[in-house]
Amino acid sequence: MAESRREWFGKALIAQLPALRRYARALTGNAALADDLVQDCVERALRQCEGLRDFQRLGGWLRSILHNLYIDELRRGRTRGHEQEVTELADDLALSTPAQDGTIAIDFVRAMATLSVEHRQVLLLVGLENRNYRDVADELGVPIGTVMSRLARARERLRGALEGEKPASGTVRPLELREMRQ
Repeated sequence: MAESRREWFGKALIAQLPALRRYARALTGNAALADDLVQDCVERALRQCEGLRDFQRLGGWLRSILHNLYIDELRRGRTRGHEQEVTELADDLALSTPAQDGTIAIDFVRAMATLSVEHRQVLLLVGLENRNYRDVADELGVPIGTVMSRLARARERLRGALEGEKPASGTVRPLELREMRQ
């Protein structure tokens, strides 16, 4: 019985990898860092798989692990300063030499980077992962009105960033820990 649970868990975990990678990429804006986060998330999930009681919530459970790992990384980075290897810059779309038809993707990546973590998170879960507001609210532990408000603001700010508008003064940068309240 335990072996079949482990087999099921392994297959279900593999099925969640593309969505986890998209989520990590949206949070970090960096493919290499996103891959590292997903790897750490999978490692932690495998160690703690016995703690998952409701198998229907596997995706949310994994995203919670990944988000907590991301927050931990932000906190570590804040205390020791920002470190970045030169090799990481090679995968950064914003710093790459754009192809003729790639400017839209680069503009979009830059615009997403201007959003706060909460805004990127809600935009990804609702817009890309096609989750409903109630599920997102439950997963993030916030009221449904907060999800709707964050989504509206995220869309507005993303639209503004894509149209070249300057962010309002006092706008919180995506990597600041102040935005992680709530």
